[in-house]
Amino acid sequence: MTRIKRGILTQKKHKKLKKFVKGFRTTRKKSVKLARQAKMKALSYAYRDRKAKKHTFRSLWVMKINAALHPLGIGYKTFIAQLKAKNIEIDRKILAELAHQHPKTFTALVEQVK
Repeated sequence: MTRIKRGILTQKKHKKLKKFVKGFRTTRKKSVKLARQAKMKALSYAYRDRKAKKHTFRSLWVMKINAALHPLGIGYKTFIAQLKAKNIEIDRKILAELAHQHPKTFTALVEQVK
């Protein structure tokens, strides 16, 4: 049998890896071993933070709604409870958008809930 040399395949793998870690600093982009570790860590952070992003945005929406409700004399907790009692199903993302971009509509919704 003939001998199989795998240098070309390894070079392709390394090239692909170097392309991924292009923006990293110091030896994390130069050394293959450290680049591989950096890539694994970066991908794990990306996976984790895709989940955390949902939590962050929900808390942002809650803050926007709460800030828009205070001048109208109602708290966030009571507003959400009254929405559920009246069977009005609008999620927090839409409520925050209404509060920020369409304040008149939001005020009318609050008055309807009161």
